[in-house]
Amino acid sequence: MTRRELLQLGGLAIPALALPFPSTAFTKINLMKDNNSFDVIIIGGSYAGLSSAMALGRALRKVLIIDSGLPCNRQTPHSHNFITQDGEKPMAIAEKAKKQVLKYDTVKFQTDLVINGKKTETGFEIFTQSGKVFSAKKLVFATGVKDIMPDIKGFSQCWGISVIHCPYCHGYEVKNEKTGILANGNIAFHYAQLIRNWTKDLTIFTNGKSELTQEQTDKIKKHNIPIIEKEISSLKHINGVLQEIIFKDNSTFGLKAIYSRPAFEQHCKIPELLGCELTEQGLIKVDNFQKTTVENIFACGDNTSPFRAVSYAVSTGNIAGAVLNNAMTEEEF
Repeated sequence: MTRRELLQLGGLAIPALALPFPSTAFTKINLMKDNNSFDVIIIGGSYAGLSSAMALGRALRKVLIIDSGLPCNRQTPHSHNFITQDGEKPMAIAEKAKKQVLKYDTVKFQTDLVINGKKTETGFEIFTQSGKVFSAKKLVFATGVKDIMPDIKGFSQCWGISVIHCPYCHGYEVKNEKTGILANGNIAFHYAQLIRNWTKDLTIFTNGKSELTQEQTDKIKKHNIPIIEKEISSLKHINGVLQEIIFKDNSTFGLKAIYSRPAFEQHCKIPELLGCELTEQGLIKVDNFQKTTVENIFACGDNTSPFRAVSYAVSTGNIAGAVLNNAMTEEEF
């Protein structure tokens, strides 16, 4: 059989004389396949995902990071409580991290949205919104969580700026200021205990009937913390900087900051589709090495823990990357 006939059998209607010997047609097909095949695909390219990629890149692993470019802290003006980066803009930290990670030749970055995934005989296939398909032996989900904003006008615009969730991240910047807690029940009680360390000018807003126990209420009042049960209509603000709460009865209450912990859901549903278990809180269940309940799938960052901080995301990402590489070295030896 001639080379022309071989090429025609392969579905390549290319004159044999136009190709150097040996033919590059089949080589190109293999290269295309190789370019879409990786040791590890990391879904989510913020702090946890980039940290995981750095550990794997330094271990010479072929890695693809896929990220849609919408981190949950994109409104937050400054990041705190992360040593060497205290006060830096979150986007600046991420951009610097991405630049450092992509210096490792085996790490690639794809700006895209993952929309599906499936198990295969050799690992996993990942499908993106742009129509691309990638394969990998192992997966890391560093996809974070999606906050569900309450039905209060102005809340989402203030979120991460003057409506904040973590005193360790933001408490110092609003210390001794007139501060609110928008929460109810056990969450409100815990916040009252914690935030009183940063300011004594504190008020709890339950946005409806209080669900605090009598014992909790007595302890709160003992520390002169008012509890206001009126329903909230909106938050008056200027570019996300809080001015006052406006209640449904049109009364107002001036504040500099509000602590709140809105409900959340997994930003990415694919781990569940692949069989990963969630905790009662709706977080991806992982062990101390960031392994999920599905073999060869890891998760790290905000989607695995209520401790939402850049430092924690970086730490868990690094652990996931190191453990993944160790697993691969054991499999290959």
